Amino acid sequence: MRTSTPALIAVDSVSSVALTSAARAALASIDRRKRSGISHWDASGLFEELGVADENAGRPSARTLLILYAADLAFRVRWEIAPALTAGRSVVAAPYVDTAIAFGRAAGLSGGWLKNLFGFAPPPSDRRFVEPARRQAAKTGDGFVEFGRDRATGTLSQLTGVEIVDRTAAYLRAAAKRRGGRMLKI
Repeated sequence: MRTSTPALIAVDSVSSVALTSAARAALASIDRRKRSGISHWDASGLFEELGVADENAGRPSARTLLILYAADLAFRVRWEIAPALTAGRSVVAAPYVDTAIAFGRAAGLSGGWLKNLFGFAPPPSDRRFVEPARRQAAKTGDGFVEFGRDRATGTLSQLTGVEIVDRTAAYLRAAAKRRGGRMLKI
């Protein structure tokens, strides 16, 4: 069924591959005349810059990564999401708030702090949570969770990459149940 009413569709996952696939499917579900596009993480280029920083810059904490994610999301809301909705068009945000919050919770950060950090983000009309195949979730990728898994210090640096992904996925599953979003298997 195609969506014709302007909507913000949030797609969240631990796997950038699964996320991209689900975001494209969500976009295809929107009436062509009413769709804007997909708002991807790192639209601002903050993480691209961080990714090319030399070793002297040091490794960021999970809290620092989430503050940067919030800054990037604010950029996306200001330049991609809000203008699309104002123009009466739908937009898919991939990932959106729940991926970042799940990552933060996996790192041991307070739910209250995370809720406050992302309080500016408009609520989505539709939430889709993507549960990737186990082998896909453990692979390298270029999404936020993979970026954080590979670079964060502190609590996360004491965990294996698989443990970080598993913890983040568990928080996303809980969010899907609590918020009533659709859980998709890819």
